[in-house]
Amino acid sequence: MPMDVAYPIAGDEPAALPEELARPAGPDARVTPMMAQYIEIKAANPGCLLFYRMGDFFELFFEDAEIASRALGIALTKRGKHQGLDIAMCGVPVDRADDYLHRLIALGHRVAVCEQTEDPAEARKRGGKSVVQRAVVRLVTPGTLTEERLLEPARANLLLAVARRRVSETAFCYGLASVDISTGRFSVSETDAAGLAAEIARLDPREIVLPDTIHDDPDLKPLWRDQRAALTPIPRDGLDAASAERRLKEFYGVATLDAFGTFSRAEIAAAGAALSYVERTQFGSRPALQPPARLDGGATLLIDPATRANLELTRTLGGERSGSLLAAIDRTLTAAGGRLLAERLAGPLTDLAAITRRQDALAFLLAERELRDALRERLARAPDASRALSRLSLGRGGPRDLACLRDGLLAARKIAARLDGIDDLPDELAEARDMARGVPPELGAELSRALADELPLLRRDGGFIRPGYDPALDEARELAQDSRRVIAALQARYAAETGCRTLRVKHNNVIGYFVEVPQAAGEELARADNAFIHRQTMAGAMRFTTTELGELEQKIASASDRALRIELGHFDALAAAINGAAPAIAAAAEALAVLDVTAALADLADDLAWTRPKLDDSLAFHIGGGRHPVVEAALKRDGEPFIPNSTEIGGERDGKILLVTGPNMGGKSTYLRQNAVIAVLAQTGAFVPANSAHLGIIDRLFSRVGAADDLARGRSTFMVEMVETAAILNQATRRSLVILDEIGRGTATFDGLSIAWAAIEHLHEENRCRALFATHFHELTALAERLPRLSNATLRMTEWNGDVVFLHEVVPGAADRSYGLQVARLAGLPATVVERAKVILSELEKQDRERPKAALIDDLPLFAAARPATPPARLAEPDPLRTALAAIDPDELSPREALEAMYRLKALAGEPA
Repeated sequence: MPMDVAYPIAGDEPAALPEELARPAGPDARVTPMMAQYIEIKAANPGCLLFYRMGDFFELFFEDAEIASRALGIALTKRGKHQGLDIAMCGVPVDRADDYLHRLIALGHRVAVCEQTEDPAEARKRGGKSVVQRAVVRLVTPGTLTEERLLEPARANLLLAVARRRVSETAFCYGLASVDISTGRFSVSETDAAGLAAEIARLDPREIVLPDTIHDDPDLKPLWRDQRAALTPIPRDGLDAASAERRLKEFYGVATLDAFGTFSRAEIAAAGAALSYVERTQFGSRPALQPPARLDGGATLLIDPATRANLELTRTLGGERSGSLLAAIDRTLTAAGGRLLAERLAGPLTDLAAITRRQDALAFLLAERELRDALRERLARAPDASRALSRLSLGRGGPRDLACLRDGLLAARKIAARLDGIDDLPDELAEARDMARGVPPELGAELSRALADELPLLRRDGGFIRPGYDPALDEARELAQDSRRVIAALQARYAAETGCRTLRVKHNNVIGYFVEVPQAAGEELARADNAFIHRQTMAGAMRFTTTELGELEQKIASASDRALRIELGHFDALAAAINGAAPAIAAAAEALAVLDVTAALADLADDLAWTRPKLDDSLAFHIGGGRHPVVEAALKRDGEPFIPNSTEIGGERDGKILLVTGPNMGGKSTYLRQNAVIAVLAQTGAFVPANSAHLGIIDRLFSRVGAADDLARGRSTFMVEMVETAAILNQATRRSLVILDEIGRGTATFDGLSIAWAAIEHLHEENRCRALFATHFHELTALAERLPRLSNATLRMTEWNGDVVFLHEVVPGAADRSYGLQVARLAGLPATVVERAKVILSELEKQDRERPKAALIDDLPLFAAARPATPPARLAEPDPLRTALAAIDPDELSPREALEAMYRLKALAGEPA
């Protein structure tokens, strides 16, 4: 389902207040200081739910409260009145805010986090009705998350910015900039309008930022409507290439961008838009973003969204990771490795040298089992250093992030040491080794000396610096600990003096230290003439203080505060040292991810007997004994074998077409998909599930498999099928791989047969690509006698006592039946229905034998549509038939109007109606 479109972020346009806030005040209406502050902050952050800090809670008011209450399933209550109406309110505890934020972000909402920026005691000094100063410190959006609990460990959290420039009167090119502020990754690319959807699908962003002119472009409306990502339209002002270039130079502190590479104006504009959005959502916090890296156009295998969904590369049709190709092959041990594997699988390469480089590294670790196991053992203990580094750079890190960097740096150096001394190390592994040992060794050692064994989540809790690291800190801690012993002794003395054995000395952040006794004992203390001063009466208890206790509290607070200040100083110094080495740390984290992916794929190939595919610049496509990894894994869990099959659809100068027929449930769709999946894995740089494979580099992969409708856009199943087929026939090149399954089955028999027939001719004569074409139109198998690059294959089966036995083996030849009635019986159709269907089928087959459709093969000329006739000379007067035809918009016609239009056209053509 497409996500809701967000309002612009703060500062983009005048705020649109909820109705209850924008309503003119009546003569008796009064606004409290707190509500006046809330309204002002809310107005500055339109389109966001405002988390307004009130003590230990974030509270939401008015419409925000109603939205959050429904989304989070929490109670909606009231808090006073505004303009004579009740103020709706709900709240969430501060210490559990991340959990609630995760749920709101997952639903597509944006949240402005408004914190108290001064101590309440300071506010009280200005007067009893003074409001604590508050300010929004961050906008939490789907594409700008950094908190560990809000992120999926093995999935990148990309923010994508889109820009464009005109290249002709009717055409644009689009710049794309993707940023993951949780890891610092920053990349840019450029594509044309035809490749825009495929590039966005490859990146799979969580949020898309785009100028409102692009968002409102009628030609792109269907693309934005289909996006799973949250959309954030922003005004185009300030998003031109010149402003963007200036912003990038200022952020990285360089005089020119040439050191980062050569970028187009559209790429610079997109990068500037992404950086601007990040800066505005982080309110001055500077993320540790790497310089933008340019991905050359055509560097990755182009896979359109429909093909990506059909093949279930990174998630299933239902949107789940489980059951996808990624889930089946993922044996990575680190979160960074999981993200890199998903990135590689989403964007297979087309550069033969780069693919070979990955294959060489994988083959080396496959052969060196001992080295691979040693690396994987160390990688299993490596934390997610890149995300910890990002949190520290933004000032959101804690002591555990320091420990994460400590462990990551130590793991990187141990892994680099394990790879030292290996002379024949492949280039990719050697480069990863050099990057891993590039971190300053003294930084990891310093972190090890400074950090305690047990660490709190938040730095404000203290206790994260190891005893002995700083004598001044040890002295302050000792004083605080001695004071605690004094408190215990004082409690014992008070209990003895009052005779109340249940007397306790307690502490909270509101009233500090106090003496608490049961209700009955408290009433006696209150009446007696003693040192106990009454503070609070609770349900079943009373609280008191004493002058002695107040003085002791000041001593304790002084010692504890001093110790915490020292610890926070050490935290800031360690974080600054880490940020100073950020580029080296990021490189080391990336190196560990590369090693993890390579070792994981080698382990997979070793365990499942996958083979290294041969790749070259030819048009070869030979797979011997290929298997579908997802289906094979599922069958293996059930104790059943997978039947491997071979494929040969490569030619010397042009691709071949394999026409696949066979029974329903025979395995045609699995066979088609496994060849596409093997091609994807091969160009990812992985080994493949086959006995052998020789593939010429594929530039575009197209797959039309299965049936689905698009009711939201008014498209039937057949219309979706035709739209996807049209995209394939219009875009496939000689180097493409096309997978087509059951084309034409969504309409009447003769209509569908004619469409499938014409599509095969077009693939053969115009696209001339490698293709697999599965069909139940058995009449099409006769085309193999007339089309030299078309051959037939079928799925073997046998019948036993009237039942169908599927053998799942692909063999040369053609099927003459689909065995649909047998499958229907297996599915549980009533026996009477199956028997009646047999009678009807027998009659239809008798009629077909008398007037076979296959005879059309001999009667119709081939390629008539594929080779258009020479256009006639230009007429002096407009052709009435062409004029009438041009005036018709097929998408706007009702069935009756279409019929009437057909009659009119036939009349103009001089044919009888």
